[in-house]
Amino acid sequence: MSLIDDARAVRENAHAPYSRFKVGAALRTASGAVFVGCNVENVAYPEGTCAEAGAIAAMVAAGEHEIAEVAVIADSPDPVPPCGGCRQKLAEFAGGDVQVTMATLDGSEHVVTVADLLPGAFGAGHMERT
Repeated sequence: MSLIDDARAVRENAHAPYSRFKVGAALRTASGAVFVGCNVENVAYPEGTCAEAGAIAAMVAAGEHEIAEVAVIADSPDPVPPCGGCRQKLAEFAGGDVQVTMATLDGSEHVVTVADLLPGAFGAGHMERT
């Protein structure tokens, strides 16, 4: 099963009664483990959890910290990129060269890197004092 297939499957579990926009995400870690997440909205919309954030939380809860590949899927005319906050979350655990595949339910795909999504990312190095 591909990461897109994993993201497609978990997307069906999304809780999106307000936007009706279900998103699924899957990531593979450096160890080869796969973690998935779907968006979870709540009545205090737009509070909620993005699919990418859910997959990252599951990864960290399992003791993993290095993303090797990402896939995101939604039912939209064009592949949907992660939101700004999720781009920063991805950059926390993935190198700039990590592949991010964005897809639609009808099979359209667009592949970029984490660095393409978040050029000039704020990182731990910015916190160091000389």
